[in-house]
Amino acid sequence: MNSSSTSNKRLSRAIAPRNYFSPFGNKLIQAGFLQPEDMRQALASTRKSGRPLLQVVEEITGRKLTPDLLRQYKKHHLFELKILYGVDSLDPELHPVTTDEMADLIETLIPIDLCTRFKLMPLKKIEGNNKAILVAMVDPDHLETLDELKRILERKNLELQRMVITAEDHQRLLDQYYNKKSERDQEKQRLANEREQEKFFDVSELVEKLEPITEEEDDDDGDDIGKANEGDEAPVIKLVNKILIKALQQGASDIHVEPQEESLRIRFRKDGVLQEAFDSLPRHITTAVVARLKIIADLDIAERRLPQDGKIRRIFQGRKVDFRVNSLPSRYGEKICMRILDNSATQLGLDKLISDEETLAIVREMAQRPFGLLLVTGPTGSGKSTSLYSVLAERNEPGVNISTAEDPIEYSLPGITQVQVIREKGMDFASILRAFMRQDPDVILVGETRDKETAKTAIEAALTGHLVLTTLHTNDAPGAIARLDEMGIEPFMVSGSLIGVLAQRLMRRVCSECRIAYTPTQEELARYGLSAVAESEITFYKANSLTVDQILEAKAAGNLCLKCNGGGYKGRVGVYEVMRMTERLAALINEGATTDRLKEAAVEEGMTTILAYSLNLVRQGYTTLEEVERVTFTDSGLEAELKAKRKSSLTCKTCKAELQPEWLDCIYCTTARFTD
Repeated sequence: MNSSSTSNKRLSRAIAPRNYFSPFGNKLIQAGFLQPEDMRQALASTRKSGRPLLQVVEEITGRKLTPDLLRQYKKHHLFELKILYGVDSLDPELHPVTTDEMADLIETLIPIDLCTRFKLMPLKKIEGNNKAILVAMVDPDHLETLDELKRILERKNLELQRMVITAEDHQRLLDQYYNKKSERDQEKQRLANEREQEKFFDVSELVEKLEPITEEEDDDDGDDIGKANEGDEAPVIKLVNKILIKALQQGASDIHVEPQEESLRIRFRKDGVLQEAFDSLPRHITTAVVARLKIIADLDIAERRLPQDGKIRRIFQGRKVDFRVNSLPSRYGEKICMRILDNSATQLGLDKLISDEETLAIVREMAQRPFGLLLVTGPTGSGKSTSLYSVLAERNEPGVNISTAEDPIEYSLPGITQVQVIREKGMDFASILRAFMRQDPDVILVGETRDKETAKTAIEAALTGHLVLTTLHTNDAPGAIARLDEMGIEPFMVSGSLIGVLAQRLMRRVCSECRIAYTPTQEELARYGLSAVAESEITFYKANSLTVDQILEAKAAGNLCLKCNGGGYKGRVGVYEVMRMTERLAALINEGATTDRLKEAAVEEGMTTILAYSLNLVRQGYTTLEEVERVTFTDSGLEAELKAKRKSSLTCKTCKAELQPEWLDCIYCTTARFTD
């Protein structure tokens, strides 16, 4: 018979005479849960079988106790145990146990098999003159258990302090320990993997073996870079493979190989920001590394005076990855820049890109138009191609004929005709577009519009019953009109064909695990046209970005954020400005209005500027004011928004005083928002 059954029998004999009901028994009878004769039957069954009273009562009644009765039962049961054993009782629900300390004691002092076999759990170490270990036990009087505990503790000059707990609470504490152990094992595995990666990416030994070279390398590059460092590959091949693998594992978008006067610098662009990938490499390996990259990109290694474009395709972890390669002669040698095109790492879909529901609805409405021109603008690396492909993914149906002209083809979409621009053979954007017109297309994508011929052909296609999607390099949505004007496109063609313009940027997401809440100063808010009064209920965050030394210290102490690894940011979020064509904007375009005038009118028509959109993301906790400053803050964007507000908001909403248009705040009551 186990110790739990023995203690239950002793407990029943000690406190349950023939005609006596405990407070809990009386509570059950008063609540109508069972009758007195049922209670006597339950007590008799408990004395005979040694099973818990709760289990017997539920069997007799065929019902489960309510949460309130369960709470009463546990309270009563712990009181009985306290009286029976003469030690304090523990209820972990009322007095939570520190799982970390409990796990430390199990791993260093009292083994888990002992805790399971004798139904006990070490809780904490008690400091003082007489150091002791507090242990929670289901049966604090069990002689074998006491002997084993004293034998272990005497070696460490520790005393034993006991508490009594229920068998159910002991099992819960065991579960807590196993969960904590699982977390620790995962953390140990993660750190071990990091150490292995750091060891793998230690290139010092390879660099020592590399000598200055002038001859071509052997073109035995293989297909799977995930198998780097295998076989008898040359050091330069191993080094280049390690550079590519590290960039893919860290989620970089670009690799920069930059010769310097005294060294070779390797940098990765992650979440839009360049970061050092390796310590500075010696200058003498530059020629070897550049030559290797040019060979596998199918470039002419003998040509060092002109820029070249190439492509590398490799298999990494079972997926195809392309590297778009460009070489550029510089003062200290050829610089290599590689854009990583990893289709499997990109999620297509407008709802996955645009967080604002109103903006998402407007873009989807424009993308569903049967014909017209939809422009996507922004600097290089702002996600324009991903947005266009997301539109195509939503329009890609059996009844829609979609054709694309791209340079290069960045994503492979089934069911879509994709054409690669080959300028050497006369296949530029304009010529492909003209060919598309004889292919009965419904939707046409032009990778980039950069000259008059392409722009004019695209607009003609939009005017003749096709939906045309293309990109421009402009800072904001209204700037697209000026860009088309510079190309020589007549205003009436623009206003007649244009559906709308989507301008966008990418900002880093602040890490949700380690971000720091703070209150910006009034001056800091005023810089963005915000007010401390209006934003008083908003929680602003700063990124917990650590320096290299701080990251090493945090890693050693086990305090490094597992999500962002001390970077403060993880991933990126899109910022959008949608200028939908209206009759008023069309009239202004025909009149040749300036970009500032168009922007002011678009804001008055309801356009949310890039700056306003990014500040909304700050309010929602997606990013920080520092990212707004770095990516989207422009005086012109702020000025256009403030002009629109001032025109329609010349009365203080608090004191109703008349305000001057140039005021940001009411000087009478310091309210910082206006009303009509």
